[in-house]
Amino acid sequence: MAYSEDVSEVPVPVELLGEPLVVWRDSAGTANVFSDLCIHRGTALSLGTVEGDEIVCPYHGWRYAASGACTAIPQLADPTRVPAKARATRHEAVERFGLVWAALEEPRLPLPDVPELESEGWRTVSCGPYAWRCDASRQVENFTDFGHFPFVHPGLLGDPERPEVPNHVVRTEGSVLHYEIVRPEAPNTDDFPVFANEDMQSPERRSRYELHLPYTLVLRLGWGGNEGMLYFFASQPVREDRCKGFLRIGRNYNFEQPDKVLRDFEDVIFDQDKRVVESQRPEQVPFDLAAELHLKFDAVAVAYRRAMRAEGLAL
Repeated sequence: MAYSEDVSEVPVPVELLGEPLVVWRDSAGTANVFSDLCIHRGTALSLGTVEGDEIVCPYHGWRYAASGACTAIPQLADPTRVPAKARATRHEAVERFGLVWAALEEPRLPLPDVPELESEGWRTVSCGPYAWRCDASRQVENFTDFGHFPFVHPGLLGDPERPEVPNHVVRTEGSVLHYEIVRPEAPNTDDFPVFANEDMQSPERRSRYELHLPYTLVLRLGWGGNEGMLYFFASQPVREDRCKGFLRIGRNYNFEQPDKVLRDFEDVIFDQDKRVVESQRPEQVPFDLAAELHLKFDAVAVAYRRAMRAEGLAL
């Protein structure tokens, strides 16, 4: 996974589930994802160059088309007489929501439907990515935990004087968890005036969540009016104990505010979360419900763990 704006004719190395990958654009602007490996001597293709519709190995100049087929071996008398085995491993990729998505195998589940991120009436901004030393399940489950806001994000997302978690219900529909919570919140701070609640006497936030298994979350925020905010978060499982979170934020108000204000706010929030979540043991969510203590306000985490097991996604 990579942000669209970070993918160009310069190859980009990424890692997914321990597999080194390379992302690059061809002359048509299409994003391609290969294993980061030249079939000849195992060289990283991400160290090479892109020329037209081909990526060129930096070691011996072997050229690979977007299909993965090697098109030329310069060391041969006839460079085009390429053995059939000379191929790079190509992975399925799709570009949507300002992100390039890749799958090592046939995708089991579809991407969510998020019309706000594709609407001219909404402005979007990319934040992060946020690299954490934990499994992607821990990074995502942090979004299901409402009890930590007053203690991890005091004055920004929660009030230590009001730690009680409001009642909420989780509805599981196949591979998607739906849940909603309404809670009072403090007005915007002077440093981060990012929420649409400046003119409210007693601001109240309604948060509607869709958690798409295994590691993607859509959060829609509202304050009772027409102004709204959307968080689209996806955690990339880099390794068993490493992940990288990609965040796209959309809003239909305050377009004149610089994107940097939102990015700075999220950098603070994610840094506060990172310190705590990286301390959790084990690094992966224990999907056996008997492994940790759960109370009523942990309803979403419990539903997440059950759904991951039911879908066969609890590794």
